[in-house]
Amino acid sequence: MNVNSEKNIYHDASLLTDFDVGLFQAGKHFRLYEKLGAHLTQREGVAGTSFAVWAPNAQTVSVAGDFNGWDRHAHKLVLRWDNSGIWEGFIPGVGLRAVYKFFIASKYNGYCAEKKDPYSFCCETPPQTASVVWDLDYTWKDQAWMSSRKKKNALNAPMSIYEVHLGSWCRKIEDGGRFLSYQELSSQLVDYVRSMGFTHVELMPVMDHPFYGSWGYQTLGYFASTRIYGNPQELMQLIEAFHQNDIGVILDWVPSHFPSDEHGLGYFDGTHLYEHSDPQKGFHPDWKCNIFNNGRNEVKEFLISSALFWFDKYHVDGLRVDAVASMLYLDYSRQEGEWTPNIHGGRDNIESIEFIEELNEVVYANYPDVQMVAEESTAWAKVSHPTSVGGLGFGMKWNMGWMHDTLEYFKKNTIHRKYHHNELTFSMLYAFTENFVLSLSHDEVVHGKRSLLEKMPGDDWQKFANLRLLFSYMYAHPGKKLLFMGSEIAQRSEWYHEQSLDWHLLEDPFHQGVQKLIKDINGFYKNEPALHVNDFELKGFEWINPNDWEQSVLCFMRRGLTKEDVLVVACNFTPVPRENYRIGVPFSGKWKEVFNSDDLSYGGGGIGNPQEIVSEDDASHGRRKSIQLTLPPLGVVYLKRTGG
Repeated sequence: MNVNSEKNIYHDASLLTDFDVGLFQAGKHFRLYEKLGAHLTQREGVAGTSFAVWAPNAQTVSVAGDFNGWDRHAHKLVLRWDNSGIWEGFIPGVGLRAVYKFFIASKYNGYCAEKKDPYSFCCETPPQTASVVWDLDYTWKDQAWMSSRKKKNALNAPMSIYEVHLGSWCRKIEDGGRFLSYQELSSQLVDYVRSMGFTHVELMPVMDHPFYGSWGYQTLGYFASTRIYGNPQELMQLIEAFHQNDIGVILDWVPSHFPSDEHGLGYFDGTHLYEHSDPQKGFHPDWKCNIFNNGRNEVKEFLISSALFWFDKYHVDGLRVDAVASMLYLDYSRQEGEWTPNIHGGRDNIESIEFIEELNEVVYANYPDVQMVAEESTAWAKVSHPTSVGGLGFGMKWNMGWMHDTLEYFKKNTIHRKYHHNELTFSMLYAFTENFVLSLSHDEVVHGKRSLLEKMPGDDWQKFANLRLLFSYMYAHPGKKLLFMGSEIAQRSEWYHEQSLDWHLLEDPFHQGVQKLIKDINGFYKNEPALHVNDFELKGFEWINPNDWEQSVLCFMRRGLTKEDVLVVACNFTPVPRENYRIGVPFSGKWKEVFNSDDLSYGGGGIGNPQEIVSEDDASHGRRKSIQLTLPPLGVVYLKRTGG
C-alpha cells in the first residue's frame, strides 16, 4: 500500500473498481453512495475512512477536518488516472463522527472553497455546515411491514396520507418550545397517526438543509438526514416505528433545484458542475436557487442514487417528487426572452423529461412495491402512466386542479354556490386520466391563504359544517387522500413553521368533532372497498345526479369489488336541509345511512336518516327505483343497501 508518511494518507486504497468507473462514465451507476463520499473501512488492518469526490475541474482537493486542525493542505486526495474526475484517498485513524469538508482549489479563476461532501451520510446541525463521517448500520425490525407493503402501496389499496412538518407538529412548550426529537416522535407522532387511522405519513423534507425556514425544500444533503431532530439511526427508528404500527412513510424529495450556499453544490469545483452554466436554465427566478443540469450523466446519477438511497437505507415507502412542473418546461415562471427553446423550438425541457423517465424506471425496477408521486400542477399528459406507453412513469400525481376548484367553490357564500356548480363537477371530466391524490397540503394554509377552517364562509357553525362537508366530500371523491397536519383539528391560524399546532383547540367540542370525523372517516374509508379499490378506474364511479345546481346538491355512487358493492353519496352544499329529497338507486330494497357529517358527535345538528329507507317504484335519475332522503345542511350522507 502506498502511503505518504508526511501527510498520513493512502492513495491506492480505492473503493471504486474499474467496473464502477465504467458505469459512472456511462451514466448508469445508480448506487454511487456506496463508493463516493466518506466510508469507514480498513486498509491492511488499519482503520480509517476512505474519501472520494467528483471534482473534474479541481487543481487540488484536500480533506480538512477536526482530525487535522482544519488544515486545508494536510490530507490531499489524488485524481484518478481514468478521466473520471474523481479524487480519492484513505486517511488512517479518521473514525465515526469525524467532522470534515473538502477543500477544493479550482483550475479556473483562482476559485477556492470548503465544500460539504455531496454524498455524506450525516451533517452537522445547522447553522454549522460540515459533513460528518457516519455509519448507517441498523438492525431493522420491520420485516412484517416490508413483506406486505406491496399490498399496502397498491393502486387499489386505501391511502389516506397525513402530511407532517416535524419541526412544528408539536413542540415542548415547557422546555422553551424546542423541537421534538426523532425518538420522541417515534412514540408521540406515531401513536397519534395510528389513533387517527391514517394509512401513510408524508414527511416534508428531512434531508439536510441549511435554512430551517425553507421547510426542507432547499436541500443540500441528498444522502444525509437533517440533524435538527437527531441522528440517522434515530430517523430510521422513527420510520421503523411507523412500519410496526402499519403506517407507510413517504418522503418529500427535491430533485429540481438546490440552494446556492457556497459550502454546497453550487460552483462546486470552480465551474457549474451540478447546475447549468446558462442562467436561463440553471437559475430559478422565483426560488433564487440553482437548477440541476439533468443533461449531465454525473448529475443524473447523483439524483437517481439519492432516490434509491432513501429506499435502500431508510426503508421508505414512497417519494413525493417536488416541483415536477418546473422541470418539465423551459419557460416555467419565465417571461418572453428569459428562456431558450429546445432543439425543436419548443418549451419542453427534453433533458429533464428524460431524467424523470429514467428515474422512475430505475426506482420501480429496484423497488416495485413503492410509490413515486409527482407534485405536478399542469395538464401534462400521462404523468402517472408507464414510460412504455409514453408516460413519465410516476405511480401517482397530486390533483392540483381538484384542490384549486374545490377550495374556490367552498370559499364562496353559500347563496352564490349554485352559480359555480361546475367547479365541483368539472373534476370528473378528467378524474381517471391520471392516478390522482387529492391533496389539501401545507401550500394551501400559508402565505395569507388562511387555514382551511377560515377559508369557509359564514359564522362559526357554518365554518365547521363546511369543513366537515369538505372532508366528507373529499373522502368520497375518486382518488387517494392527503391532509396536512392541523387541518384535522380545524386549526384556525395559518400554519407557521416556528410554532406548534394549536393543540389546545381540542378543548372545544367543535374542534373535537372535526377530529373525530377524520378518525371515523379514515376507519370507514379503509374498510369500505367501494371508496378505494377502483379509485383510478371509471367503473368505480357513477353519477346519480350531477345537475341539481339550483339546490347545490351532488349525488353519485362509488362501486367496489362486486356489482352489489355500492356506496351512495349525497352532498348538500347549502345550509338549508333538504327534506324528502328523491334520488335514483341501482337496486331495490332497504338502504341504511352509514355515515353522516352532521352527526351530533361531530358537532353537527343530528339531521339525517336514522331509520332504514325502503326503495320505491318511482323512477328517478334514469333508474326504476328511488329513495327519499333528508339531506342535512352543509352535510354529506353515505348510504348502503342492507337487504332486498
